[in-house]
Amino acid sequence: MQHAAATEIKQGAAKPRSSSELKRRLWRNKWLYVMILPGILYFIAFKYVPMFGLTIAFQDYKPHWGFAGSEWVGLKHFERLFTEPDFMKILTNTLLLFGMNLLFYFPIPILLALMLNEVRITFFKRFFQTLVYLPHFMSWVIIVSIGFVMLTMDGGIINEMLAYLGFEKINFLLSTEWFRPTYIIQVIWREAGWGTIIYLAAIASVDPQLYEAARMDGAGRLRQVWHITLPAIRSVIIILLILKIGDVLELGFEHVYLLLNSMNRDVAEIIDTYVYTAALQQGQFSYSTAIGFFKSFIGLVLVVLANKLAKRMGEEGVY
Repeated sequence: MQHAAATEIKQGAAKPRSSSELKRRLWRNKWLYVMILPGILYFIAFKYVPMFGLTIAFQDYKPHWGFAGSEWVGLKHFERLFTEPDFMKILTNTLLLFGMNLLFYFPIPILLALMLNEVRITFFKRFFQTLVYLPHFMSWVIIVSIGFVMLTMDGGIINEMLAYLGFEKINFLLSTEWFRPTYIIQVIWREAGWGTIIYLAAIASVDPQLYEAARMDGAGRLRQVWHITLPAIRSVIIILLILKIGDVLELGFEHVYLLLNSMNRDVAEIIDTYVYTAALQQGQFSYSTAIGFFKSFIGLVLVVLANKLAKRMGEEGVY
């Protein structure tokens, strides 16, 4: 009894100390919490609060009736989605573009980072690094406009070069065969340099003594990259891959919509543009919300599965 009482007294005495320690720690790092406050407010206001709007996916929502007055219809809009004749075509287009992103775009920042890391002249390294990530600060309107100027049949640089070399001009902008290559080239051009920064930062944290030891053992540049650099940034690659997989149905509305036209719609229509058409142009708010709900749910499931797979392979994952 005396031992138990003494234990309780000790635990009770420890609580104020832990509480005061927590307060001191919070006060000591107060400016760090102030810095992350805007980010927290952003996610609360634009990510968590709007989740309440997902309820209209299960309603026959009418704006003048509101959330409370609209009729509940259960899974009606989800049933319509899965029985829609164009649903499989739109889903296929979305998955194909995602697959091209994963296959062609995802490795490019890694390769760029590895090559820039091997440049020993600081001026050229900084110049090319700036050159490759500068397009990231341009909007998709500018990127697609530049592509239009280069690819149009009426005076486009590419078609003029083809004509000069004796080839026939190609209607890149209206062709169903050229939509996906045009899309992925523009994605690589705009985003590859920005992704390179993350990998360069990871490479910068590698201990230089590892490279010195490898050179003493006779390892060349390629062997150093393969046995030191790539293993050192493997965890970063895995985390970014998991996050990329979570965006499997999230390709970005603006880019595809700017490339979309009546001639290439069969291969260019994706879930994001379909939601825009259904919601804003046709006023089908409940149906478009059901599509967005489905898209988000698939992304969440894939992130969880990819994270579990990464942990089984010995990696840290994203949580």
